Amino acid sequence: MQQQLLKPRTRVFKEQIMSDLIVLCPNPFRDTGLELTLKAKALLETNGYRTEICPVFGADDPKAIPADVRISEWASVSNEATLFIIIGGDGTMLHAARYLNHTDTPMLGLNLGTKGFMAPLEPEKLELIVDAAAGDYVSSRRMMIDVELKRNGKVIYSDVGLNDVVIHGMGDCIKLTAWCDGDMMVSFSGDGIIVATPTGSTGYSMSAGGPIVEPEAKNFIVSPICAHVMGAKTFVLGPDRKVTVKAEKIHDRRAYVAVDGAKGVDLANDDIVTVRQSKKVANLVHMGLSSFYDSTFDKLLYKNR
Repeated sequence: MQQQLLKPRTRVFKEQIMSDLIVLCPNPFRDTGLELTLKAKALLETNGYRTEICPVFGADDPKAIPADVRISEWASVSNEATLFIIIGGDGTMLHAARYLNHTDTPMLGLNLGTKGFMAPLEPEKLELIVDAAAGDYVSSRRMMIDVELKRNGKVIYSDVGLNDVVIHGMGDCIKLTAWCDGDMMVSFSGDGIIVATPTGSTGYSMSAGGPIVEPEAKNFIVSPICAHVMGAKTFVLGPDRKVTVKAEKIHDRRAYVAVDGAKGVDLANDDIVTVRQSKKVANLVHMGLSSFYDSTFDKLLYKNR
């Protein structure tokens, strides 16, 4: 890809920053013994930054967190931090974004996963976190979604997501009907349906036949999963739409709704899931080393096919 596709870094000068606290948020099941986290901590502190460690998973697991490592609660640091460095894979980034959906503080992903669409900085480029701490990064603001589950007219569950909401049968074919602003889009029996954001378009949505959408776009991507009807295709909708999905003919079958791969909530017959654009935005940042198109080409291995 040509260099002009890359965005220049936007420098946030030190005098504009109210605090120099950098929070390291590792997945200890990826960063075994917090080896990379402790290297990052030492590098930042050598360059004059304060650091705290807030594990995304396993904070109470003595096998995951070394006994001599002091960890902090998310609530105690989220309002003071100027940068969160998420150490793990895309799943770790998703969980961190859920914890931090009340703040606009930038999140930089250090990739220990497989794809790394949301965690673009590789461990061999660790020294660049010092530049990021100084505000030298590219900001990518991502659309999020508000999800509500209604049963008998009452909201029984709500959540905020960055990637997608999935409605899926548990080993059984289920009946689903989806509307856009009250107009029916599709009605079918099948495995389920995905309502994804552009950020989520390279995940489960893509595997279900949905398109790849630029991550900074604002769209809903509505994709049936293994629909038992030829006409059930993906819809790409504008951000101001309201997507409604009704689960029908569940009866003694099992189905669930899950946001960003979190633990699912069981559905009952005639439950209604509503998805809207959230007022909250995820502020993901990267170091401008490659464009989204470079990353897509590389990580999805088009060049080897």
